[in-house]
Amino acid sequence: MTNDQIVKDIQSELFSRQDLSYRELQVKIIPNIEADSIIGVRTPELKKLAKELVKRADIQEFLNDLPHRYFDENQLHAFIISEIKDYEQCISEVERFLPFVNNWATCDQLSPKVFKKHRPELLKKIKQWIGADTTYTIRFGTGMLMQHFLDEDFDPSYPELVAVVRSEEYYVNMMIAWYFATALAKQYETVLPFIENHRLDTWTHNKAIQKSVESYRITPDQKEYLKSLKIKNNRNK
Repeated sequence: MTNDQIVKDIQSELFSRQDLSYRELQVKIIPNIEADSIIGVRTPELKKLAKELVKRADIQEFLNDLPHRYFDENQLHAFIISEIKDYEQCISEVERFLPFVNNWATCDQLSPKVFKKHRPELLKKIKQWIGADTTYTIRFGTGMLMQHFLDEDFDPSYPELVAVVRSEEYYVNMMIAWYFATALAKQYETVLPFIENHRLDTWTHNKAIQKSVESYRITPDQKEYLKSLKIKNNRNK
């Protein structure tokens, strides 16, 4: 079958670009997926391959072949989607792929270029993603809000979308912290009350402050004030 053949071709191509030292690193930093699923292809190689593959007439066969066997196939899938130029087609592929995203790296690599040209439509989708009940769909939606709506298209209601999220998932809460740290760097006066009023759960609140203090975009005075807002937690770690 054509489907089987293109998948085999792509898997073979990925193994031909394998870097075993890089694979060892990925196994360590992505602990929640099976080590055997990681081939170990470096990101620049995957991006280069994605740009070649997106032009293939039969690439849809690979995109339809879900779930993939290998982590690197998921990474490649994310990069291929990110190259799709038609917004509606891109959104369709994003929404079909999101349920199969099972780690932070693939989630964060999925960043379609066409989104920046369709922000009004994108915002509606972001609200749906943030309101979802799956870890990496929420993380993806929050990441897209951070990437596309903290500059000229910022609105004070947007941080509210993130602040109301409550999750037991580490990878959701880490993205929320990342969002607020970035928001403080870009929209300090508007976003600061979310920290002053303890709108986030304790762990996420403190992590957002930590990441802000580590940022070169936050002034020394702002860092000192933010550190004063940390919540002391008497529980064990």
